[in-house]
Amino acid sequence: MNYIKILVFLGMMIVTSSTNLREINLVDKFKNWITQFEIEIKDHDHFGHVFTNWLDNNKYIDESNSQNNSFVLGHNKFSGLDEKEFSNYLGFTKNSIQYSSLNVFSGELSTIPTSVDWRNKNAVTPVKDQGQCGSCWSFSSTGALEGIYSIKHGSLTSFSEQQLVDCDNVKAGGTSMGCNGGEMSTAFTWIGKNNGLCTEQSYPYVSGTTQTAGTCKKTCSLVSGSDVSSFTAVTANSDSAIMTALAQQPVSIAIQADQKAFQLYSSGVLTGSGCSDSLDHGVLVVGYGTENGVDYYIVKNSWGTGWGRGGYIYLGRGNDPTTSKPYNKGHGQCGMLMEPVFPNM
Repeated sequence: MNYIKILVFLGMMIVTSSTNLREINLVDKFKNWITQFEIEIKDHDHFGHVFTNWLDNNKYIDESNSQNNSFVLGHNKFSGLDEKEFSNYLGFTKNSIQYSSLNVFSGELSTIPTSVDWRNKNAVTPVKDQGQCGSCWSFSSTGALEGIYSIKHGSLTSFSEQQLVDCDNVKAGGTSMGCNGGEMSTAFTWIGKNNGLCTEQSYPYVSGTTQTAGTCKKTCSLVSGSDVSSFTAVTANSDSAIMTALAQQPVSIAIQADQKAFQLYSSGVLTGSGCSDSLDHGVLVVGYGTENGVDYYIVKNSWGTGWGRGGYIYLGRGNDPTTSKPYNKGHGQCGMLMEPVFPNM
């Protein structure tokens, strides 16, 4: 598809119908976005659809960034998607286990550290990319496993999401729906029953391209010491509880990520009402701190390094500075305090 010719034609149409230089600049900006993020344009109809979505998102970015927020939005590989298309990159399913019935962690340290960042302690692997598969739950699960494994054994190992997608799958006798969603708690249970996981290298991720789960393979070797003995739920809706848990290891969380502010997040701390608490995405909290007077959690996503702050988002912690009240009535920004969970070894 020669989208350059279409863009030139579009630019000529704008020039003949208007002398608004801003509109001409938008065409150039759109062209540069296609090139930068290597967006595939399938045909004329698809071009129009993507351009319409991009214009809507561009307007949202400009309006948000003009409000002097604590965060900045920007274009990324998702800028040409509407809400329905963007939902393909999520994939958390509401916990099928009654959360209040789980083994709940509510431990309190005499002094909670002022900041924690497990990236600086060799307990967080590089950001990964789930692609067009709703397998976020598997990336959150392996991230938590990678963290506690490194802490326990002193070796940072990248574990296989594909093994979870293929094998902890209802078609293979598991509990998840593969690319159509899953849960971190049940993934930890499956890892325990399986006596561990294989490495990413020995069982590489392909579902981001195939957009489906594959056949469960039994050919890779499980990493010694990667067995999960149990998992623990962190007391819900408690900053002090999750901060205490984070002082000991990274924690898996569920959030609502289908909002435009999350989709187009670029930098800063996401505060305000741009993120609610209808959980639809699994991610990993790897620490917390304060930036420019705004308290935050450090959240590792699975959309590649081209999204957010090198693949991370900083979510507001404690009280929302725009209201001086807890985020989402105590559920945390994007609902992140509702169902935190971590594996035990």
